[in-house]
Amino acid sequence: MENVRYKVLHSASTTRRKDLMLQPDEVAAILRLKKLGWGSKTIARELGISKNTVKSYLKKKGWVSYQTPKRAKVLDGLEDWLEEAFRQHLGNADVVRQELLSQHKIDVSLRTVERAVKPFRQQLQAAAKATLRFETPAGKQLQIDFGTTTVGIADEKVRVHLFVATLGFSRRPFVAAFRHERQSAWLRGLEGAFAHFGGVTEQVLVDNAKALVRHHNAKTREVEFNDRFHAFSTYWGFTPKACAPYRARTKGKDESGVKYVKRNAVAGRHFDSWAQLEAHLYWWMRKVADIRIHGTTGERPIDRFKREEAQVLKPLEGRPPFRQVRELSRRVNSEACVEVDTNCYSVPWHLIGNQVTVQVADSQVIVIFGQDTVACHAQNQGQRQRIIDRKHLEGIVGATQPHLSPDSLPEIPPPEPDGELLRPLSDYEAIAGGAW
Repeated sequence: MENVRYKVLHSASTTRRKDLMLQPDEVAAILRLKKLGWGSKTIARELGISKNTVKSYLKKKGWVSYQTPKRAKVLDGLEDWLEEAFRQHLGNADVVRQELLSQHKIDVSLRTVERAVKPFRQQLQAAAKATLRFETPAGKQLQIDFGTTTVGIADEKVRVHLFVATLGFSRRPFVAAFRHERQSAWLRGLEGAFAHFGGVTEQVLVDNAKALVRHHNAKTREVEFNDRFHAFSTYWGFTPKACAPYRARTKGKDESGVKYVKRNAVAGRHFDSWAQLEAHLYWWMRKVADIRIHGTTGERPIDRFKREEAQVLKPLEGRPPFRQVRELSRRVNSEACVEVDTNCYSVPWHLIGNQVTVQVADSQVIVIFGQDTVACHAQNQGQRQRIIDRKHLEGIVGATQPHLSPDSLPEIPPPEPDGELLRPLSDYEAIAGGAW
């Protein structure tokens, strides 16, 4: 019996321990002594612990970790509301704290809210990183974006904005350099891409740039595009799409394309002029980007483009650039003219009172009635000028109308002499009975 006592890991102590939390080896000693027939009181006295502690561990039949008593929290029962509010406000815990006060009259610290939404934040971050890759059908989508970098041009460092457009199927890219990212740069970049690829895709996927997207509701996914960009998409016949806010990874093909251009096309290079930079980008697209083996498709972008994508793009049909085209509706006034930017341009006079379509493109003013082009003038850059084609006034009775300036009137030739009416005066004198 004495040997057994000696083998106990913790020797007996005259002072009993009040701490109920024992170490695993102490609990193991209790169980061994119990198997030897020791009573709870004897084990307690031997190990210097209370009898109730011994009974507790014998009842549990082993060591268990200490469980901290669960205390009621001020935000208990609001888990679903917290998750919804946290997602609605895009992970902004301080806004959630304000909503708690206004809706539930619960005033807590920001730290309390941050602890409560911690699991939701982890889910939101995981969702932001998770990207489901999908393959876009040929001719379906063009992804566009801007990337900014610094390039050595001449003797200075210049901030260059690189417009990058990537075809979703073939991964064929188009790159153009700009000095800014205003709306005109986006539209010029897109038209440059259409010309480079020889056609237009069904969709164009954009980021939520202010130049293109007026409003994008992150919850309902309702998108309101800028009026001019909407008109631009209608003119070229594509459907604009905006990737989810704070989820630019959904535009991953072009995001990767921007990085590729920065690291491969311009990184560490120096150019003598802006024109040389543009020439280099054009060379790089043809001689590097188009013919490399793409890491995802395992093919050269130019091969996939020519084999399956080029023929399904919508043709350009010789349309002039959108930024140079204006289409107006005008009524022909009583002077056989239409007014554009305070200047008056003539049309055939028989169209007076009719509604016509006026297109301003390539420094020309074109007037269309029905399906026919009825007038074409060079655009006048002045103001309150009258541009008259004399042919448009042929056949007007009383062409010398006072409201038409002399320079704008058609020339009226003098009447041809009529021999019977313009006889010599001697003939009239003979008929009348001689001279007066």
